[in-house]
Amino acid sequence: MKICFVVNGIDTETCGTTVYIMFEALKRKHEVHMMGVGDFNFKHDESISINSVSLSKNIDPKSPEEYLELLQSEKAKKKTIVAKDLDVLFIRNNPTEEGSSRQWAEQSGVAFGRMIQQEGVLVLNDAYALSNAFIDKLYFEELPSSIKPSSLITRKKDDILDFFEKHKKMVLKPLEGSGGKDVYLIDKNEKNLNQIIENITQQGYVIAQEFLPAVKHGDVRVLLMNGRVMEKNGTYGIIRRVAGEGEFRSNFALGASADSSPLTDAIKKIIDITAPKLIRDGLFFVGLDIVKDKLIEINVLSPGGLNHFKDIGLPDFSDVIVESIEKKVEYKRLYGNTISNRELATMT
Repeated sequence: MKICFVVNGIDTETCGTTVYIMFEALKRKHEVHMMGVGDFNFKHDESISINSVSLSKNIDPKSPEEYLELLQSEKAKKKTIVAKDLDVLFIRNNPTEEGSSRQWAEQSGVAFGRMIQQEGVLVLNDAYALSNAFIDKLYFEELPSSIKPSSLITRKKDDILDFFEKHKKMVLKPLEGSGGKDVYLIDKNEKNLNQIIENITQQGYVIAQEFLPAVKHGDVRVLLMNGRVMEKNGTYGIIRRVAGEGEFRSNFALGASADSSPLTDAIKKIIDITAPKLIRDGLFFVGLDIVKDKLIEINVLSPGGLNHFKDIGLPDFSDVIVESIEKKVEYKRLYGNTISNRELATMT
C-alpha cells in the first residue's frame, strides 16, 4: 500500500496521532509518505503531484518519536510523487491551527483532496464529506439536540447577552478554533464580558454553549472508526481528559492529564445517535468529546489522543486503524469504482 499523510507542515508536525498511524503503516512494510498542506502541485492537463518526504528502506526507526525526527532531518528522502499513484491520501491537517499569515492553507488540503479523489485515489476522510463538515462546530450542530447542550451561534452581541441571561453560566468560543484557544467560561463574576465578545466576534462567528457542571471531572474523548468506537481485545478507544488545577478546559495542549473512562450507557447512546450520520457522510476517523451525557464537540478533521493512551495503560490502536485502511484498499482493488469513496471510507 502506498499512502500519504497530509499535515499542516512537515517541519512543524509534532509526535501525535498522525505520526503514530504512519509509524504503524511503516512497520507493516507499506510505502509511507508525509506532505505539508502546501506541497500539492497542479499543472494543466497533468495529474496532480505531491512533494513528500519518506524514509529509505534501510532506515529502521524504533519509535514514532524517532520516526518523526528522521522525517524532519537531512536523512529524509524528498520526492515528488504523482498523486494518482497513491492507494490512499489521508488528510490529517488541522485548519484551525493555521495563523493569519497562512489563510491559504486552511482549505487547501480538502480542496486538493477532492481533486485527487476524482482521480481514483481513496481519500480519508472522504474529501467531499470534509468539505461539508469543514467547520467542526457547525457540523456538530446538525446532530440531534437531545445529545447536545443548549447553544447559540451568532455574531450578534445582544443575542449572546440574552443567552447568558437565560443560562447564567456559559462557555464562549470561536466557531472555528481548536486546542482551547480563546475559550472563555462566563459567569456572574465576569467583568470583561463585552470585551471578550468583541475579541471573539472579530475572529468570526461565536458559539455560546450552556455550561455543564460535570466538566469539572473532565471530558471524555471517544475515537470512532467507521462509525464505531475503536476496540482492541475488549478495550475501547476512550480517554478522559482532566483539566489542570484552576482550568476548565480539558485540552492536552493546555496541560490536561489523561485518565481512563468506561464505555457508559450515556456514551453508547451518543455514539448510536451520531454514527448513522458519520457513516452516511463517509467520515472514517472521528473524535467525540463528551461530558457525562452530552456531546460537546466533534472533530472530523484531525482527531487525536492516541499518543496519550500509553499514559493510562491503553494499547496502541494504530494497528487497528491501519488494518481497516488495508481492508478498504483491498475492497477498492476488488470492486474498482463500483463502490464510491464515501462508501469505502466507512466500510468495515
